[in-house]
Amino acid sequence: MPGENLTRDEARERAALLSVDGYDVSLDLRTAVGDEVGDGPRTFRSVTTIRFRSNEPGAATFADLIAPSVTAVSLNGKDLDPGAVFDGSRILLEDLAADNELIVDAQCAYSRTGEGLHRFVDPEDGEVYLYTQYEPADSRRVFANFEQPDLKAPFRFEVRAPEGWTVWSNGVGELTDGVWKFAETKPISTYITCVTAGPYHYVTDSYSRTFEDGTTLEIPLGALCRKGLAPYFDSDDVFLVTKQGLDFFHDNFDYPYPFGKYDQAFVPEYNLGAMENPGLVTFREEYIFRGMVTQASYEARANVILHEMAHMWFGDLVTMVWWDDLWLKESFADFMGTFANVGATRFKDAWITFANRRKAWAYRADQLPSTHPITADIRDLQDAKLNFDGITYAKGASVLKQLVAYVGRDAFLEGARRYFKRHAYGNTRLGDLLSVLAETSGRDMATWSRAWLQTAGVNSLTPQVLLDAEGRVDELAVVQEAAESHPELRPHRVKVGLYRRTEAGTLERYAGEEVDVDGPRSVVGYAAGLQAPDLVLVNDDDLTYCKTRFDEQSLATLKDHLGDITDPLARALCWSALWNLTRDALLPAREFVDFVLRFAGRESDIGVLQMLQAWANSALVHYVAPEWRPTGEALLAEGALRELRAAEPGSQHQLAWARFFATVASASADLQLLRGLLEGTEKIEGLEVDQELRWAFLEPLAAHGAADETVLAAELARDDTASGKRHQVRCLAARPSEAVKAQAWAQVVESDALSNALVEATIAGFAQPSQRELTAPYVSKYFAAIERVWQERSIQIGMDVVRGLFPAYPPQQEAQSTLEATDAWLTAHEDAAPALRRLVLEARDDLARALRAQALAND
Repeated sequence: MPGENLTRDEARERAALLSVDGYDVSLDLRTAVGDEVGDGPRTFRSVTTIRFRSNEPGAATFADLIAPSVTAVSLNGKDLDPGAVFDGSRILLEDLAADNELIVDAQCAYSRTGEGLHRFVDPEDGEVYLYTQYEPADSRRVFANFEQPDLKAPFRFEVRAPEGWTVWSNGVGELTDGVWKFAETKPISTYITCVTAGPYHYVTDSYSRTFEDGTTLEIPLGALCRKGLAPYFDSDDVFLVTKQGLDFFHDNFDYPYPFGKYDQAFVPEYNLGAMENPGLVTFREEYIFRGMVTQASYEARANVILHEMAHMWFGDLVTMVWWDDLWLKESFADFMGTFANVGATRFKDAWITFANRRKAWAYRADQLPSTHPITADIRDLQDAKLNFDGITYAKGASVLKQLVAYVGRDAFLEGARRYFKRHAYGNTRLGDLLSVLAETSGRDMATWSRAWLQTAGVNSLTPQVLLDAEGRVDELAVVQEAAESHPELRPHRVKVGLYRRTEAGTLERYAGEEVDVDGPRSVVGYAAGLQAPDLVLVNDDDLTYCKTRFDEQSLATLKDHLGDITDPLARALCWSALWNLTRDALLPAREFVDFVLRFAGRESDIGVLQMLQAWANSALVHYVAPEWRPTGEALLAEGALRELRAAEPGSQHQLAWARFFATVASASADLQLLRGLLEGTEKIEGLEVDQELRWAFLEPLAAHGAADETVLAAELARDDTASGKRHQVRCLAARPSEAVKAQAWAQVVESDALSNALVEATIAGFAQPSQRELTAPYVSKYFAAIERVWQERSIQIGMDVVRGLFPAYPPQQEAQSTLEATDAWLTAHEDAAPALRRLVLEARDDLARALRAQALAND
């Protein structure tokens, strides 16, 4: 629908014309329960009153609304013909007055894609749950509005809901005469308004803060989830991290939390990790753990809680003008999530996770053909949707970490404090932030911004060590390089660490200083005359954003002694560097697998270990020579089982190795062990095979033909829950059968009957690396279908299909032809939607990278 994809130019024109004074939104959600009426989508009534001003009386504009039908439209007391002014996505508004009132009465559709007002029926008890998700522009699926971030306004919501339900929104609510009425919000953008409704399990707590002037801030806290998840809901830990975060941000931001209450809703079939709706943050319910998980999962949840909390200031209080400056909220929240995790919670090693896991996302995104500056060029809403990526989040956060090293922590935080006070409830651009940072730091922020925010690509830093006749360092230099496509060399503040083996056999840093690296080659003066290092780590302490490379001696040291590095952050940085070498086809993938087999068992940090396991599997699936893949699979399964049996009984390391063993198991004996663990005929001391682990064991059994539909149906009967259904759907689609694949394809590509969560599960089951020959016939079907899917389905489902069903696992003999088919589609579809072309280009780049790595392995 042409009007759905709002452009930046249209938003600028509308913002120049209008100011919005307020919204009254009335929703009747009683239709969420009961039988459906008619053949169309299930709908609810939405009545919206918008009060706004025009600085050009007589001008025309439009309001946004995506709805099956509009019952009535009134502008300044004059009834308009809905058939004449509503085209399915926009309402034409002509002959504006200076002061205007628009009333729209519409029938809006409940969503099954996680966009707009999502409706979920719990298979466990039949209960219905609703929640909204809007970013970047889906509030128009729920009520009429001006859907752009710089037209902020106060909102008043009222909701009619089925009897016995509770309703939440951004403000405090009260049930009066059968209607939930909510306090008016502060001026906020449309995309962060929110409604959640249903028979949710709800627990409460409170937070109190007394400031230096003697005033006290009281914040009611709440947390909610489906009733079926209540037995697993560790709300005490959620509240603990919440209070620690509120303390931390009040200590550092000097601006009291401005949005009254603080509810956190864990909701089903959620497309994102979480969303920063002020007063009502929404999370994916997978953050409530039904089985044993490692501390890395709790750390990740705490990070997300703190990330969303940081948004209350960066994004909600102060919001970007347009999606070009999305980084103004996402980069800061991503940085602040880890910054607060380390500073306020029990997760003191969160920067290790950031270096190892979060930055890996950024490095991948920054080497795709779609890479872009952190301050991106966002032409329209489809561009915006795709820019919630590793650049905007993880690279932006990495660059902010580098900025703190550049200007100092105190100057950085003082800049944030001034930014909040100067722009509260307003909208900003890049220059607004740079100006306050220049004030507080005295640094030239324009030069820094041009290098780091306004150019794309990642630099690599390589040490060069020259020794004198006595074997001491004559000169140590750092060589900086950039890709030809993005040749910018940047100023880096780095710590160059020198490591030697000790008599005890450990590998420890004996010298290290922060230095400035600028230009193609920078000499590290402090190292001259020191003992020759066994290992040089050019980004020790992970201060900058770069790909770390090694000199020949350092790489040789790592091959024998990586596990001897005592500092966990340094060790994680070395692992990250080795993985980048593998992806860049500079280190054969089988050598990376060998690193994992020899040293991963000694890794103390559980988050790093789980990342290494994921990388090892990626190396096996994508980067090793196809001829060696069966050997590598057997070696990894053997190594995983060895570590599983050796791990401390009941430990999180044991759990991680159990899950990894299931991931790589394919031999008959390995599958038989998994079956025995499920049936109780096999035991590994301390390993509790809970329900989530049972599904993890069942997927490889299904994928290798060792668990049929009957077995999976029996498991669903054992776990007849929403989570169990998702697992069963994935396992069913994983079975190695032509008929199974055809059915899964049809359910996702030819039908829109499945919800977003079941689309995701079906795609995950369909795309099995062990079934390359079975899915090979779908290459041509994929390219024949994706443009139609993109046009007909929602953007979220379109993204899931285009990414998830791309033929990423071609048989060896068809790999090159698959690449050529991708190129042929791109050549023939130059006029396809830019966002669709971007997704295909990214998938094509991943495949080409895999083939380059495989070619290195064959040399």
